[in-house]
Amino acid sequence: MPMQDWPYPRIVAHRGGGSLAPENTLEAIDAGRALGLRMIEFDAKLAADDTVFLLHDDRVDRTSDGRGEAGAMSYAQLRALDAGHWFDARFAGARMPTLAEVAQRCASGRIAANIEIKPSAGRDADTGTRVARTAAREWAACRGDAALTPLLSSFSFVALEAAAHAAPDLPRGLLYREVPDDWRVQAAALSCKSLHARHTALTERRVADIKAAGLWILAYTVNDPEVARRLGAWGVDAICTDRIDLIGADFFAAAGAAGPES
Repeated sequence: MPMQDWPYPRIVAHRGGGSLAPENTLEAIDAGRALGLRMIEFDAKLAADDTVFLLHDDRVDRTSDGRGEAGAMSYAQLRALDAGHWFDARFAGARMPTLAEVAQRCASGRIAANIEIKPSAGRDADTGTRVARTAAREWAACRGDAALTPLLSSFSFVALEAAAHAAPDLPRGLLYREVPDDWRVQAAALSCKSLHARHTALTERRVADIKAAGLWILAYTVNDPEVARRLGAWGVDAICTDRIDLIGADFFAAAGAAGPES
């Protein structure tokens, strides 16, 4: 299978701004942008009123001053929560943004996006559909620009399948904690462009096999520069990291690692 070059930056800020700002907020995106990062990964899910917004967990407890299941709250209720003070008082007043707001921030800074579809329990297909449709609409101006077209990913096969039906032109990547034996079958069934895996699940041989299948590879969450260099030498296309202060936008260029530059 012929393989196209990875069109995105090679260093990806985990949950928007890595460890430098409250995750999945506009403030996180700004923190990465200030360091020159030009690609972000973040989590998108549905509020009770079907608004697509950013949050990793099913509950709001860990990353806000609220309590309860996010999927049971309207976006107006979610918007009223402080999503920054838990991280640092400097970020008090940060909110859980909508996907539309994030698209605007990405457009203004020419920032690429890996949108992880993060369904609440029982809402896999609905979340995949609505996230994909929203992404297609909000990033419509980027159509034809591979470097700015959002890359959808998910641990949920059902969510990614629904996304493929809703927005077939958006590239997709399967997310794995451990890469299963049937990864080729799953990726082919969804016409995936990429495979996203926990970095400890990758070996040099596994990376070679994935690349030979014509897929891009994103490794997460890599916070050790030595590990990042090794993965780059193996041919991994992109590194998702919390430590954007250590593994910055020009990391591979500075390290002289193998593969295309950001």
